[in-house]
Amino acid sequence: MFDRARSLRAAAALTSLSLLAGCGLLTDEGSDPEHRLSVGTTSKPSTLDPAGAWDGSWELYRNVFQTLLSYPTGTVSPSPDAAQKCGFADTAHRVYACTLKEGLTFSDGSALDAEAVRHSIERIVRINADGGPAGLLSSLDTIETQGKEKVVFRLNKPDATFPFVLATPGMSLVSPGAYPAGRLRTDDSLVGSGPYTMKAYRPEGADSGADLERNPNYKGFADRKNDAVTIRYFDDSAKMVKALKDKEIDATFRGLTAEQVVGLQDQAGGPIQVTESPGSEIHYLVFNPKDKYAANPAVRRAIAQLVDRPTLVEKVYKGTAEPLYSMVPTGIAGHTTDFFDEYGRADTAEAKRILRAGGVTGRVPLALWFPTDRYGSATALEFAELKRQLDASGLFRVTVKGLPWKEFQKGVQKGSFPVFGRGWAPDYPDPDSFVAPFVGKRNAISTPYLVPEITDQLLPRSRREIKRENASEYFVRAQEVLMHDARLLPLWQGKMYVAALEDVGGTELTLDPQTVMQVWELYRKTSWD
Repeated sequence: MFDRARSLRAAAALTSLSLLAGCGLLTDEGSDPEHRLSVGTTSKPSTLDPAGAWDGSWELYRNVFQTLLSYPTGTVSPSPDAAQKCGFADTAHRVYACTLKEGLTFSDGSALDAEAVRHSIERIVRINADGGPAGLLSSLDTIETQGKEKVVFRLNKPDATFPFVLATPGMSLVSPGAYPAGRLRTDDSLVGSGPYTMKAYRPEGADSGADLERNPNYKGFADRKNDAVTIRYFDDSAKMVKALKDKEIDATFRGLTAEQVVGLQDQAGGPIQVTESPGSEIHYLVFNPKDKYAANPAVRRAIAQLVDRPTLVEKVYKGTAEPLYSMVPTGIAGHTTDFFDEYGRADTAEAKRILRAGGVTGRVPLALWFPTDRYGSATALEFAELKRQLDASGLFRVTVKGLPWKEFQKGVQKGSFPVFGRGWAPDYPDPDSFVAPFVGKRNAISTPYLVPEITDQLLPRSRREIKRENASEYFVRAQEVLMHDARLLPLWQGKMYVAALEDVGGTELTLDPQTVMQVWELYRKTSWD
């Protein structure tokens, strides 16, 4: 979504490495426009209403809704989508204006005009849903419309990241007649103006999925290489891979275990190809201050001292991830290694000293929770390894518990879990997207985390910097603050993989800078070299 320093562009670029040996036998020309492609994922939407989700639901949203700005294939800076043009209208970066394209309509036939844009964004703030994207709009003050096609956003503080926020699927535009201003839709349908319309949605069962068809009235940047796509939602990675091998689906994204990736790579030259892309997705633990143990800084720091990330990554992820020692991952401007610098390698004696200095004696009972059907089957193995490491120290007595995503989210929002695991893919490829979402009273982890130095000082200063490389110093300090508090414990940073049948093209172009899948890039190869 942004113009960043060279190192950031290198990490967020959409170039990728095809691992298929001999794929030159198939040309990239020609497609069968009538054939429906099928894509498998373990990331099922938590809701079909964009005002209610700040999570992997965005994968679906990007393909059925429009935003004012987005990321044309191969770019890392926000560019117009539903908008014809956008830009700051003042030097203080507090007035941002967009002019819409003419003749935009939603799939229900209503006009996508300036009033629809205002309705879409204002309802996000008004509803302020638990787990929703309202936290991204903390700098928004008011929205004005000027005629049918111009929208003016007035901000309550300078915010150079505001264009990037508008480019997130969380800011998807919706029809005022179909989406109430004060509440979320809860049915299994949607109305958008994106590359595809959704013809059917099956939230549960073995055939869970969404059927998408080309939107004939779409006016945006996406160059659709197919006419129809079914997104299949799997609750188990093994079932998804079996469906791919059995040719019941054409491609997979999100949810492959390390063993599955390595196994598919080892079959290079066979019927399945694997495409690897640089990844900025991170996984981390969240400590709940409502729990008497997790609220204790000594407990959190002792766990930070005990977690052996290299062993975790090697045993569970087998080269498909790398240890992470900061909430800002490698490849993003301002990345540090504060957790390694402070705690070094796993050390039981030092962890014991930390606990005793904090007045903690005896083994600490602690429950670690994770979603069973969100990040792939390897998550259970990851938490089993975390339990093993903590129990082996003799300082903790850990139980591991899992729930399906919807129940897990409810537990998180109620504050029921002492410690829980989450994954995070960036809203945009900027360090702001790895700090701001996690702090404040309402945030992406649904657990209030008040850090005044970050929210009141560092973030406001960083958002005055249009040249984002100049903001790095603020995020270096923010990471130091997060490390000392240890309310969030980074674990690993993943790479991105798309596995597809050998006759499917476009896999190297499917992931945008938010690691959201653009299914319009996929097509079936039909001609031979």
